[in-house]
Amino acid sequence: MPPAASSEVAAAVADAHRREWAFVLAATVRVAGDIDTAEEAVQDAYASALSTWGPRGIPKNPGAWLTVTARRRALDMHRRAVTAQRALPKLFDPEEYAEDEPGRDSEDIADDRLRLIFTCCHPALALDAQVALTLRLLCGLSTADVARAFLLPEATMAARITRAK
Repeated sequence: MPPAASSEVAAAVADAHRREWAFVLAATVRVAGDIDTAEEAVQDAYASALSTWGPRGIPKNPGAWLTVTARRRALDMHRRAVTAQRALPKLFDPEEYAEDEPGRDSEDIADDRLRLIFTCCHPALALDAQVALTLRLLCGLSTADVARAFLLPEATMAARITRAK
């Protein structure tokens, strides 16, 4: 891939991250059943975009592509976990999400950011944990950025966010 194409792909992925992170994460949380798995699947989708968009071209709707890829990755991770540990309770009922096939058009993908906002702002969490989770998961800020906003060391904020999840 020529360097110009590589930088164009990197710019497209960065733009999609700024614009679509919360949407992609919220849609993936619904399928994955938990925030950690969803976040990992979304990160994998962005990494996949870097390697796939170069040879195949940047899709006309990067957010939908990322959402589909992240949801498929989340479903794959779930299937592997079930296969590896059949004794664990299932994280979600696959029949409940049967209508959410990843191949659908982007217009059909429901916006689950509101559900993620309510999850991040659960009353059982301390107010600062609610704000930190919202900034991290919905706004896409890095842990370092959230720590700077709270005037705390990054390690302290990382621990707080992990506990809040």
